Amino acid sequence: MQVLSNVLLAGLVLLVSNPLLAQTPPVDSSELSLLFIGDIMGHGSQIRSAHRPESDTYDYSGVFEYLQPELEAVDFAIANLEVTLAGPPFKGYPQFSSPDDLAVAARDHGIDVLVTANNHSADRRGPGIQRTIEVLDSLNIQHTGTFVSAAERRARNLLVLEKKGWRVGVLNYTFSTNGIPVPDPYIVNMLDREQMREDIRLAQRDSLDQLVVFVHWGREYEHQPYSTQTSLASYLLDLGVDLVIGAHPHVLQPMAWEKRGAQDQVVVYSLGNFVSNQRDPGRDGGGMFEVTLARQDGRVAVKEAGYHLIWVYKRYEGGKLHFHVVPGARFEHRPEFFVTEGAWDQFQEFMRSSRRLLDTYNYRIGEYRYYGGLRYNTRGPLLPLPRTDILLMQDPPALKKLLGGTMDASNFR
Repeated sequence: MQVLSNVLLAGLVLLVSNPLLAQTPPVDSSELSLLFIGDIMGHGSQIRSAHRPESDTYDYSGVFEYLQPELEAVDFAIANLEVTLAGPPFKGYPQFSSPDDLAVAARDHGIDVLVTANNHSADRRGPGIQRTIEVLDSLNIQHTGTFVSAAERRARNLLVLEKKGWRVGVLNYTFSTNGIPVPDPYIVNMLDREQMREDIRLAQRDSLDQLVVFVHWGREYEHQPYSTQTSLASYLLDLGVDLVIGAHPHVLQPMAWEKRGAQDQVVVYSLGNFVSNQRDPGRDGGGMFEVTLARQDGRVAVKEAGYHLIWVYKRYEGGKLHFHVVPGARFEHRPEFFVTEGAWDQFQEFMRSSRRLLDTYNYRIGEYRYYGGLRYNTRGPLLPLPRTDILLMQDPPALKKLLGGTMDASNFR
């Protein structure tokens, strides 16, 4: 035993004293992972739930705690902040202002980027736009979509995410500010095709590996993309955008991964809600879209893509309401977790209806699930397919014909 102890001690001394042996493994720079997240809302019940009256502070950590493994596993997690951080009085719908602690908890649990152009950007007018930007800057949370001036927009419109030698550009736009005028000199990026074309042209001169356009669009509570969405998606793909990520409908909409020559292009029409107090079927959860990029033969390709279903669990304990966003695939076999009456049944229905929608209409994008502690993608290995019109994803019979009659959910499991 003494001999074994001496050997172990000698090995430990050698490891500590030899800088070559003590080095951490090299970072794999050949791949980069991105996770896109839907609407972070802030209804009045969420604000009251986060309030701690004994200290008059706010704590949103419970919202994010069960998703921290997914959020921290990727290189960048990017979400839509659909509230202002305008300071008190804190209010929910229809003109949102949430405590800064919401952004603090998002950052501390793994969210790296918040896009801010949406129909609630101007809820607290110019001062709300400015304070939201100042808070995010003070928290070192990267952001784009709203600006305090034209000069700031020129300097910060294209958000470039840099890591492991990768450069990913992010642009962000919204269809509306709910009729609230944006006062000078503040700017909220709007869905203006000519302005977007110019922004994309400038971005493509910036030596990017990928370009993402995060858009706030569509009709609320509809599970199929509207014609304005499909038209704009095709427009952006034609301009060479790699990833188009959508928000606003507050429910899930289909996703498509297509090819144009050697270029992979992805459209996610709506990720639904990340967290909110909306409880109607479909609005009580949403999805996160994960994509892994890889360098292959001198170009960037999508190595893998899939979605995670998430559900907002409202737990009542000690006379107080708590909000938790839970990863569906990791909790669907844990009925004992859902102690609130009716929650387990609501969660199961969300999972069933969401899978039915996305299994039917998604194109080459499966779900991340778990088996025996291992993660897998329901679409499995993907074979290269020719680019088709993005509208085909709304027409399963046409897509089935294109694929030789083989389009069936079982083919992708």
